[in-house]
Amino acid sequence: MKKMILIAMSALLSMGAMAQSKISREARLAEKARQEALDKQSHAIALQAFEDQAFVLQADRVIFKRGETAYVNSNTNFVMLNKTKASVQVAFDIPVSGPNGLGGVTVDGNASGITTRSDKKGFHYLHMNVLGTGISASVDITLYPESNRASVTVYPNFNSNQITLEGELVPLKASRVFKGSSL
Repeated sequence: MKKMILIAMSALLSMGAMAQSKISREARLAEKARQEALDKQSHAIALQAFEDQAFVLQADRVIFKRGETAYVNSNTNFVMLNKTKASVQVAFDIPVSGPNGLGGVTVDGNASGITTRSDKKGFHYLHMNVLGTGISASVDITLYPESNRASVTVYPNFNSNQITLEGELVPLKASRVFKGSSL
């Protein structure tokens, strides 16, 4: 009799566990579908800003010439393009203040030679030259497919200290960056 009760209890528990796993699987699938819809929406907004050439790439990661990586504050590390005006700012959380007052450098310049292209896989590319008082560089921006994630690589014309910033590409109006003093 005890065996029968034990078998019945384990059958009920396993049925409950199967029902719970089905519910959690459905919840995971629903969450995944919701996230994909949000990613597509943010990609469409980022792509429109990219095409309008009025955007800010708010970087949360900086990659240096030899591959060293630093995770940074996206409010103070960015690349901005507003039609023909461009700004590049990097600021690190260090106790020493940099020329921009934030622990880094801010440079403003005029963007020229802007070209854009797309590939079959959904990547969108923008190349521009930026020339100003504190900057003379080639800049390559890549917007990844199905999200608003992007990367920008800055190639200075007078040295080989390239830098890559990765983060979210947002419209200029929606950016939440803090710009320091520029050179």
